[in-house]
Amino acid sequence: MQIIKVDLHQVKSNRVESIYDRLGEDHLKTMVDNFYNHVMEDDTINHLFTTDMELVKKKQFLFLSGFLGGPSTYVAEYGHPRMRLRHMPHAITEKSAISWLKNMRKAIWELDIAEPLKIEIFNRFPKTAAHMVNA
Repeated sequence: MQIIKVDLHQVKSNRVESIYDRLGEDHLKTMVDNFYNHVMEDDTINHLFTTDMELVKKKQFLFLSGFLGGPSTYVAEYGHPRMRLRHMPHAITEKSAISWLKNMRKAIWELDIAEPLKIEIFNRFPKTAAHMVNA
């Protein structure tokens, strides 16, 4: 039997950086703020957001942190996201999901980051948006 030496520090340092790592916490916060500024101006979906917007932004930031490969603080504070279940009280139509995506795209494209990263971030959302449709 051959013994293989593994340098865990080297393995760890060669890991692929997550979207969260490449985006950074400050850009993510800006993206969330931009997104909700657009949402609140969008009559197609702004009626879905009637609670404390600062809490909504906080939860979105925490969720997106984990969703994009960062810390799973959302799960630690609120439990498993169960996104579809949490959104069931709201009538989310295909039109609503498309508006959500349009607003998220605007928020992402307003960031001062490289275009390929913008595309990579946005491409994480369409499947989830479609999954939220319940009406």
